Amino acid sequence: MLRVLTLSTLFPNAHRPVLGGFVARQTLALAARPGVELEVVAPVGLPLWPLSRHPHYAPLAALPAEEEWHGLKVHRPRFRVWPRLGQRRAARDMAAVLLPVLGDIRARFPFDVIDAEFFWPDGPAAMRLAEALGVPFSIKARGSDIHLWGRAPGIAGQVVEAGRRAGGLLAVSEALKRDMVALGLPAEKIRVHYTGIDLDVFRAAERPPPGDAPRLISVGALIERKGQGIAIEALARLPFAEATLTLVGEGPARPRLEALARRLGLESRVRFLGSRPHEELPALLAGAHVMVLPTMSEGLANAWVEAMACGTPVVTCDVGGAREAIDRPAAGRLVARTPEAVVAGIVDVLRDYPAPAEVRAAAERFSWAANAEALEAHLAALVRAPV
Repeated sequence: MLRVLTLSTLFPNAHRPVLGGFVARQTLALAARPGVELEVVAPVGLPLWPLSRHPHYAPLAALPAEEEWHGLKVHRPRFRVWPRLGQRRAARDMAAVLLPVLGDIRARFPFDVIDAEFFWPDGPAAMRLAEALGVPFSIKARGSDIHLWGRAPGIAGQVVEAGRRAGGLLAVSEALKRDMVALGLPAEKIRVHYTGIDLDVFRAAERPPPGDAPRLISVGALIERKGQGIAIEALARLPFAEATLTLVGEGPARPRLEALARRLGLESRVRFLGSRPHEELPALLAGAHVMVLPTMSEGLANAWVEAMACGTPVVTCDVGGAREAIDRPAAGRLVARTPEAVVAGIVDVLRDYPAPAEVRAAAERFSWAANAEALEAHLAALVRAPV
């Protein structure tokens, strides 16, 4: 029996039910393996009072310290955060609080390995905890944790140190693995671990031909890096007066994006749905003609794969693992990160619109079963490795 302690600051909770959904689905799939037992530690960062009463933090403070979540035992210990001031301390502060918690857990649940699900602050915290407890640890890289935190002053060095001292590392794409190696992480430790998808839930559906009213959708946090502003500008330039764009996601860029839609006279053609439960995504994606995500950087976006599984081709930028996911014309187009290039990509897809089954074929190599099997093998190998 392989006993796994999953450490993740990105994990759903009652306040943010879609936070880290990709981590949660991977964890559920691993826990379902017959040879695995698993518990989750999802630390909650809170500032000192009275900042802890701020509307951003108050719902987090109200979360239970321990709960059953979809059959998983989830621990939510609190650790101190210092907004805008102490990001460099986050991993150290988190590890200091978690060490006695994990000691208590291990007395009851003698876990064999710590599986950290993001490089910052989870990875350096896992390094301290694993070495104090005498167990191996793994860190998974997902994209921004390498592209952003891996270059941040005072944090990059911690990321590299944790990666070098880990028993093994995971990357969501070959492209991200190359970026990790360029950062100074050991290539021989890095295993490419593709995302999974529930192919029974994300299903291809027939839809009316796009005609003069193609339906576009963009799924992702409303932040500058994801490029929804470029998608809105592309909508204004499309040669289809009745084309629409639906934005699924929430984030700090929303007011600016709403203002942009108004300025371009697109209020009636751009819909802001906010964050939606994951179970609503299949119908939304299957109801669109094209998924548009002019992103600046990614590891390998779940949204790409989920759209393709629903038979919806993707227009995105040639970043991260995009070439690994969108590997055939039916899957979509890779374009430059400009409104003009996005328009050209959308028009090209619509000109020779693929059958939904052709698009879905590009996603069928991704599954949670394969993802969990590979993860179990990776973690078991770390446990078996000589100390």
